[in-house]
Amino acid sequence: MQSLGYSIQVGAFANPDNAARLAARLEGCGIDAYSFLHESGLYKVRFGDHPTYAAARGEAESLQGKGIIDNFFIVLPEDNAAERIRRSGQGDLRKELITTAHRFIGIPYNWGGTTADNGFDCSGLTMVTYRLNGLKLPRVSRDQYAAGRPIDKGELKKGDLVFFATNGGTRISHVGIYIGNGRFIHAPRRGKSVRVTSLDDRYYQKTFVGARTYL
Repeated sequence: MQSLGYSIQVGAFANPDNAARLAARLEGCGIDAYSFLHESGLYKVRFGDHPTYAAARGEAESLQGKGIIDNFFIVLPEDNAAERIRRSGQGDLRKELITTAHRFIGIPYNWGGTTADNGFDCSGLTMVTYRLNGLKLPRVSRDQYAAGRPIDKGELKKGDLVFFATNGGTRISHVGIYIGNGRFIHAPRRGKSVRVTSLDDRYYQKTFVGARTYL
């Protein structure tokens, strides 16, 4: 899977509503922004996938000049887990993906959502989990399914994605992140929150379509 380029990080909010408002304002400008709870305990917003530092800085300064953002930080590709582990040969990217996904447990489902403060839909959760670790996963579940390498259920490893057809038929409509021991993390549906579920659950056994790996 292709690694993420240079991205832009803004904000350091104790109140998640502030991060949500900033992400929504950026999305109103046609920018695919997502917020997350940083290890510092503050909510931050990240966006962009630029080929060079100069291109990322140029977009950030343009938004700054329009009063949309204040201070910003350019996230270098080598700062992301995927590139850091690739360069050093040390660490476990699958473990990093699972650690990130676990941080989102309990966040409410929100159709179209890609933020820790406003909530996630299923593919928003998987996309943000992968992008926060430096991997460029598509936005919607069908595209995520098409982007991965097919694997059998018995070949699943932590960090792989599992896909389901929850609307009848065989069309992909749901996705989760496999965390080992026959379990996955996902954002189920409206009225529910991000949680851990067993692949042996009768409903998900019935609707399971396939699995994909990207690593």
